[in-house]
Amino acid sequence: NAAFVAAMEDVLAVYSRAYDERFPVVCMDEKPVQFFEEARKSFRSKHTGICCEDNEYIRNGTCSIFLFTEPLRGWRYADAQETRRKPDWAKQIDWLLTVQYPNAEKVVLVMDNLNTHTIGSLYETFPPKHAFALASRPEIHYMPRHGSWLDIAEIELSALSRQCIGTQRIPDLEILKNLLVPWAADRNLKQHGVSWHFTADNTRTKLRRLYPVFQA
Repeated sequence: NAAFVAAMEDVLAVYSRAYDERFPVVCMDEKPVQFFEEARKSFRSKHTGICCEDNEYIRNGTCSIFLFTEPLRGWRYADAQETRRKPDWAKQIDWLLTVQYPNAEKVVLVMDNLNTHTIGSLYETFPPKHAFALASRPEIHYMPRHGSWLDIAEIELSALSRQCIGTQRIPDLEILKNLLVPWAADRNLKQHGVSWHFTADNTRTKLRRLYPVFQA
C-alpha cells in the first residue's frame, strides 16, 4: 500500500502542474489489438437495402497501439506497430523527443512501469551517443500498479476503442494505421484538453483506506 500511495501522489502532483511548454506533461500507454478478417465479404440486398454480414472471421495476428497525449494542450497521437518490445518503445520515445518536442527542455513522461519502459531500452536500440542524448530529456514518473484510473492515456485509449476501432473488424496493420491518423486529428480538433481536479488532498480523505497506518 505504501508503494501504491507513493506512486499515486507523485502522479497527482505532476497532474497539478501548470502548463509550461518547456516542460510538457505527456502521458503514454499501449493497447494490444487483434486483427480479424472477414471470412466472406458483406453485401447489401438490392431488394431490402439491408446489409448482410457473416459472423465467421479469420484471425490475422496482433499488433500494439502506442498512444501519447498531452492533457493540458489537448493533443494526442496514436501509432500501431507489429510488436511492443523494447525497441518499439524506444523508437516511439525517439520520435516523441526529436520530432514532437525537439525544443522542450524536459518532457515529463507519465506511464506504466513495464519492463520495456526503461532508459535501458534506449541503449539496447540506439548507439550510445544517441541513447545518452535521449536519456537526458525525459523526466519519468511511473503509474502505481493497479492504478489505471490515474492514467489519462488509458482514458484516451478507451475513447479510441469506442469511437474508432471497437466498432469494426480490422484485418491488418496498414488499415489500422489509416484509421488512427484521422481519429487523432479529429479528436485534437474537438477536444481542448483535460482538466484534472483530483489531488493528493482528495485521496488522503476519500481513499484513506489505501494508506498504510502511520506509526508515530
